[in-house]
Amino acid sequence: MADSSFDIVSKVDKQEVSNALNQAAKEVSQRYDFKGVGASIDWSGDMVLMKANSAERVLAVLDVFQTKLVRRGVSLKTLDMGDDGPAPKASGKEYRLEAALRDGITQENAKKISKLIRDDFGKTVKPTITGDELRVTSKSRDDLQAVQQLLKGADLDVALQFINYR
Repeated sequence: MADSSFDIVSKVDKQEVSNALNQAAKEVSQRYDFKGVGASIDWSGDMVLMKANSAERVLAVLDVFQTKLVRRGVSLKTLDMGDDGPAPKASGKEYRLEAALRDGITQENAKKISKLIRDDFGKTVKPTITGDELRVTSKSRDDLQAVQQLLKGADLDVALQFINYR
């Protein structure tokens, strides 16, 4: 019998992110507590740029955006706020906050995931790193499903999707 396999990827649905951003922008423009504070959210190239006249208002805009992302089924792990977390930067009279979108699995995260799988399953399951995704193969489909459950329960800093289950 041939080996069964599936791929582990981390892809961002840019259309869903764009829809969430548009909903957040509409809510920010209409909400009473954002009136007169210059609050806005928009694309800046591949980054999401949030602005307001105080750090607290920028963080409130971020909260609105995160709420819209969750409602649209986009994991918050796809937002990259930098190493120090969401820290608004003063730029003249306004505060700015930029967030990038993480797409793909980095080499170090792929190695962590691979090590986690090998530690729990030994030689019965074989993870292989190919570019920005992992292929997991095994003779047993039950082992592959157990790997998926293990990774769903693991506290990883990357949003994972499982595709091409064969």
